[in-house]
Amino acid sequence: MGVKTLKEIENILSQEIATILSVDSSKVILDTPFHEMGIDSLSFVELLVFIEKTFNIKLMESGLTSENFRTVRSLASSISQMS
Repeated sequence: MGVKTLKEIENILSQEIATILSVDSSKVILDTPFHEMGIDSLSFVELLVFIEKTFNIKLMESGLTSENFRTVRSLASSISQMS
């Protein structure tokens, strides 16, 4: 993958969330909680699989908590610190 900037990670996550939700990526607001965007448990699992594959992160071993998964911005920040 190579080292990505925080902005690049936010863009990658936003695009994937838009794909999962079948909406335009402009509808994905970085500070909106995932549940308010319409991410349900199945969508969340899709996102987790995408993160593991795209960023080569083993989430079960990452130490990330529910706070890290609150918004796109908080998730991107956590991922950027792990890269």
